[in-house]
Amino acid sequence: MNDTAMDLAAGAGGLGIGLIVAAVVVAALLIGAFAFGSRLKRRESPPPLPEEQPRLPDDGPVREVRERREPDEMPQSDERTLPHDLGHQGSRTAAGQDERPRWDEGGSGAFGSGGPGGRR
Repeated sequence: MNDTAMDLAAGAGGLGIGLIVAAVVVAALLIGAFAFGSRLKRRESPPPLPEEQPRLPDDGPVREVRERREPDEMPQSDERTLPHDLGHQGSRTAAGQDERPRWDEGGSGAFGSGGPGGRR
C-alpha cells in the first residue's frame, strides 16, 4: 500500500468516530431535556379537584342582552375640553328598543348559503 491509501483509511475512521460521538451527544441532550421537563412538571400545581371547578349560577347560564345604546351627551363649554377632562364617557339605553331587521324575510342572511339565489 502507498501513503495515500493509508491517509484515506485513517481519515475515514476518524469520520466514523466523530459521527458516533455526535450521536451520543445528541442522545445525552435529549435525555437531559426529558429529565428537566419532567422535573418542571412535578413542580407545577396539580389540576383542580371537581369541587374547585366553576359552577353555573343558580338561575342558569348568563344570556346575551341585546339592546340599543346611545352615548351620554358631550359637555358643552366655552373652553377647550381635553380627553382627560371628560372622564368616563358612558352610555345609556336608547329610548326606542325596536330591533332592527337583520336580513330580508325568506333569506338566510349569508352569502352563498344555499338559498333560492334571488327574489321570486
